[in-house]
Amino acid sequence: MDTAQQERLNALTLSRMGFYNIPAMRELLHRAGSFTNIADHHDNILDIVPDCPKRLANSLKDIAPLQQRAEEELEYAAAHGIQVLLISDDDYPQRLKECNDAPLVLFYKGNADLNAKRVINIVGTRHATQYADDCIRKFIADIKVMCPEILIASGLAYGVDIMAHRHSLENGIPTVGVLAHGLDNLYPPRHRETADRMVGCGGLLTEHFTNTNADKVNFVRRNRIVAGMSDATILVESAAKGGGLITCSLANSYNRDVFAFPGRIGDSLSEGCNKIIRNRSAQMVISAESFVSDMGWETDAQLATAQKNGIERSLFPEVEGDAKTIIDALAKNNDQQMNVLTVSTGLPINRLTALLFELEMKGMVKALAGGMYHLIS
Repeated sequence: MDTAQQERLNALTLSRMGFYNIPAMRELLHRAGSFTNIADHHDNILDIVPDCPKRLANSLKDIAPLQQRAEEELEYAAAHGIQVLLISDDDYPQRLKECNDAPLVLFYKGNADLNAKRVINIVGTRHATQYADDCIRKFIADIKVMCPEILIASGLAYGVDIMAHRHSLENGIPTVGVLAHGLDNLYPPRHRETADRMVGCGGLLTEHFTNTNADKVNFVRRNRIVAGMSDATILVESAAKGGGLITCSLANSYNRDVFAFPGRIGDSLSEGCNKIIRNRSAQMVISAESFVSDMGWETDAQLATAQKNGIERSLFPEVEGDAKTIIDALAKNNDQQMNVLTVSTGLPINRLTALLFELEMKGMVKALAGGMYHLIS
C-alpha cells in the first residue's frame, strides 16, 4: 500500500473514532500533521501531542477493529468508483472545510467540481406545492444564464429537494445530492433514476460508511454539509418547523448568506419562509436576478464579455481597501484557495467572494480549478 492509500486508510479509521467529536480530532490532526502520524502513535500519542485530551488518547489505543472496517470500506469504494475525499485534499469542498464540524472524510460518486465557482443549495419542505415547483423552475433556468459555472446542492429528499435536482438536470446544471446514509443504498428508493442521472451531471456525497441506515439523526447531520459546502442557502417552502429551517440556521452559523422565497400570509407551507424573512435571518428572494444582485455577484456572462473585450489589468491599478488586502496576500503567496485567503486576509467568505469577482472583472485575478485564485502578473 502506497503512502497516499495508507493515509486514506488511517483517515477512515480515525474518522470513525472522531465521528461525534470532529473538532477535537481536527485539532489533533492539525497538531500531528497527518492521519498516518496519529495512527503510528496511537498508543503513545502524548509523545507527539502532549496536551491531547486524555479521553481521546485512551480511545486511540484500541483502533484495530476500526482499521479492519476501514479496509473494507476502501475496497468497496475502489470497486464502485467512489472517491474518498480527505479534509486535507484539494478536491474536498473547500467551503465546507471552513466549518469546524466539517467531516474528516467524504465519499463522493460523480463528476462535478465540488469547488465550483458558485455553489448554492435549494432546500425546503417534503410536501412542496406547485408554487414551489414554479419558483424553482424559473429560478434555475435564469441562474443558468446568469451564472453558468454554478453547482446546485440539496438532499435528494421528497418535495423541494428533488425538484431542485430535477430542474438542475433539465438545464444541464451539475447538481449534488448529500445523503444521510452510505453509497451502497439510496433513500428514498424511488429517486434512484434521478440519482443515477446526477452521477453523470453532478454527484452523490456522504460522510457515512456503507451499511449505514438513513436514521433521523443522520438527516440533521447531512444538513450541515449541505449548508457548509455552499455560498448561499435558498429556502423555497417550509412550515414553521422542518429540515430546511435547520439548514438555514446552520448556514447562518457558518456566516453564509440565507435567502427565502416569500409565500402567502396564512399559508402553512410558507410560514417558515415568511418568519425568517420577518426576523431578518434570511433575505427575501423573488428571482435569480435579485439573488445575484444581493449576493454581490455580477453575472458570469458579463465577465466573459469583459474578457472578450480585452479588459486587462493595468500595470499600476487603482486598488484600495479590502481589494488591496487580497492583492497583497496573493502577491506574497500566489495561488491560494478560498479558505486560505479567508485566513490570510481576515475577510468573511461573502465579502471575499464578491471582491474576487470584481478583481476577475478587472483582469487582475484568475479562478483556477479546485477553488484556487491566481494573481495575474
